[in-house]
Amino acid sequence: MGRGSNGQSRLVVIGGDAAGMSAASQARRHKSSAELEILALEAGEHTSYSACGIPYFVAATVPEAQDLVVRDPATFAHRHHIEVRTRCEVTKIDLDRRVVRTAHADGSAGEEPFDQLMLATGALPRRPDLPGADAEGVFGVQTLTDGIELRAEIEERAPRRAVVVGGGYIGLEMAEAFLQRGMVVDLIEALPEPMSTLDPDMGGLVREALREMGVNFHPNTPVTGFEAPEGRVRAVHTAGGGHEADIVVLGLGTRPNSDLARAAGIAIGPTGGVAVDARMRTSAPGVWAAGDCVETFHRVSRAPVAIALGTHANKQGRVAGDNIGGGYARFPGVVGTALTKVCGLEVARTGLNEAQAHRAAYMFDTVTVESSTRAGYYPGAGAITVKLLAERGSGRLLGGQIVGCENAGKRIDVLATALWNEMTVADMAGMDLGYAPPFAPVWDPVLIAARKLAERR
Repeated sequence: MGRGSNGQSRLVVIGGDAAGMSAASQARRHKSSAELEILALEAGEHTSYSACGIPYFVAATVPEAQDLVVRDPATFAHRHHIEVRTRCEVTKIDLDRRVVRTAHADGSAGEEPFDQLMLATGALPRRPDLPGADAEGVFGVQTLTDGIELRAEIEERAPRRAVVVGGGYIGLEMAEAFLQRGMVVDLIEALPEPMSTLDPDMGGLVREALREMGVNFHPNTPVTGFEAPEGRVRAVHTAGGGHEADIVVLGLGTRPNSDLARAAGIAIGPTGGVAVDARMRTSAPGVWAAGDCVETFHRVSRAPVAIALGTHANKQGRVAGDNIGGGYARFPGVVGTALTKVCGLEVARTGLNEAQAHRAAYMFDTVTVESSTRAGYYPGAGAITVKLLAERGSGRLLGGQIVGCENAGKRIDVLATALWNEMTVADMAGMDLGYAPPFAPVWDPVLIAARKLAERR
């Protein structure tokens, strides 16, 4: 067994960001350093940082990279008695011997024994297997180091034309960052509309807004390669032609980084994420997992999903840490709530969209309502579109999407709360939501949509 240096039990954490360090910190709250030695191994250079803030650091809205770091290794060591080794990659898990093999930045290798093991390996960015995809000037934005390198490229080379490949959350946020940096921006998307987690009609609203902002949006345009004379990107080639590029960002989504677990014989779910129960236990005794590397339970579709989001990672890590430390906690699942913005446009969704509801075998009705974010006479009132899906017959809310101006997006939390509690649209229509002219019209758009959908029953 992997007993610590003073005979205490030993926890090894693979991954030093949200899920891993939440688990380590919570386990420490239950057990002192005399009872539990904790070692966290992080392949990158930073711990406990906000990956969601990287686009805003690239845009210089967030001035310094350190502003995104919540706790550094020194803080974990001094305040929590948790040892963190950065630039230390785990290359193999040996469950029989209860050790992990490590590779260090200096070229050395080693082994670390464990009694309990926490997997928090995160997600891997999808990178196209195309000519020139590894050229200089082609970036991902998965880690804080990626963001630092991208911002340095912008400040050193002053690129004039940017191409963003992929019209999801990262794609939109990076398009905004490049606009704020004064660049000409081409956004290339293989699908007909941006934001594939929205229904196409709501995605169409995002497309129109992007073009009004000055983004050159190219739908139905798969990328075929990257032109890179002398090793540096100069253009992105697509089925519809070429697009000049001084800098390129790939925003093609992620997949769970479950390769280590799979190689060790730990069960992997149908989404490709590590399979865990509600306490974040894997199929291997004494091995836990949380965050972007796992799959979780969707409370509406009742199916497994893999969603890379910091909110889930922190909560799952906390649950794992409670259980590792001898407490008891369960992760209750997700409803798929997400929120972003591009310039003045806010985009939010929760629950199921139409395609997902069909796959989950629901019969459903929908309604789409156009309204304003504030009382129409109050300065600053802007457009908001709310779309709801409800189960036919029962009227139970299945999902919602919001596209609108400032003050629109956070209304998604009302819909997420209704989903979490399995409310019907009739229940929602009578909810006592806050009202004042600076915040909403007398009938909030969410209530209008719920009422109209309830009237269809």
